[in-house]
Amino acid sequence: MAIDSDGGRCVSADIAAGVSPAAALFHSLADESRLRIVQRLARGEARVVDLTAELGLAQSTVSKHLACLRDCDLVDYRAEGRQSFYSLARPELMDLLASAEHLLAVTGHAVVLCPVHGTRSGTQQGPADAHGALRAEIDHDLGRLAEQAGAIEAEGVS
Repeated sequence: MAIDSDGGRCVSADIAAGVSPAAALFHSLADESRLRIVQRLARGEARVVDLTAELGLAQSTVSKHLACLRDCDLVDYRAEGRQSFYSLARPELMDLLASAEHLLAVTGHAVVLCPVHGTRSGTQQGPADAHGALRAEIDHDLGRLAEQAGAIEAEGVS
């Protein structure tokens, strides 16, 4: 129910054996890009090209996250000609996210997660530490994307 960091595939409940349904749901929503896609789709349906333009994400990234959200039955689509229009399949998801925002507000946003494993770290991180860790994770992901793009380009040239 979440994107596998190694292969970029969506990990189904069968593959993620032993994970409770609630943990799998929250894992599928643990990615900021997927949350941004869900929040955008809450305002109405959109095409991949709309999402890439509005969210500033690559087409492949949007498509990968939409596939994961579709596999989790959180997002659906309808075809119109050669275009696909994506929408929320479960509007009650927005109630869950609103509850999460409320919980964060009443706890003073005290939830600090380890950016590597998604678990509470042993030491208290400040906002600057969390920002630095997130920046390092983004830089790592950008490096992987650049490597993949280079490999694809090399395949096309050969």
